[in-house]
Amino acid sequence: MFKNILIPTDGSVVSRKAIKAGIRLAKSLGAKVTGYYAMPLLQPAAFGDGDLIDKKVLTTLHRLARTTGETYLDEIAQAALAAGVDYVGLISKPATTHEGIIDAARKRRCDAIFMASRGRSEIKKLLLGSVTQKVLSYSRVPVIVFR
Repeated sequence: MFKNILIPTDGSVVSRKAIKAGIRLAKSLGAKVTGYYAMPLLQPAAFGDGDLIDKKVLTTLHRLARTTGETYLDEIAQAALAAGVDYVGLISKPATTHEGIIDAARKRRCDAIFMASRGRSEIKKLLLGSVTQKVLSYSRVPVIVFR
């Protein structure tokens, strides 16, 4: 059925539960897993009199975001290793998280995306949007939503 399942993570509790379930699914299907983390896009921001944030600060924030992503992906790697599932990780800096997830699935030739739903209220979904909903809307491969 599925040969390569993308499991995106944001480090949340529900995302960690989805990792375990996604690994179990991959193992049962004999599929490999691609872990994914979307780094936040850090734009130089102006403040006060229009001064930009110092480049050293942006470099530090970028490094911290990458370290965070590597930590989250390490959780997937460890779960895959324990289950005997082949694993590869990917970190990127997309314009939006849902675009990053869809692009990662395409680039890594994943034939399914297994992701968590944050379970936001209907009001928050209206105001903030839902990454899961956007992935469901725009993905060309099946999306399995874990709740």
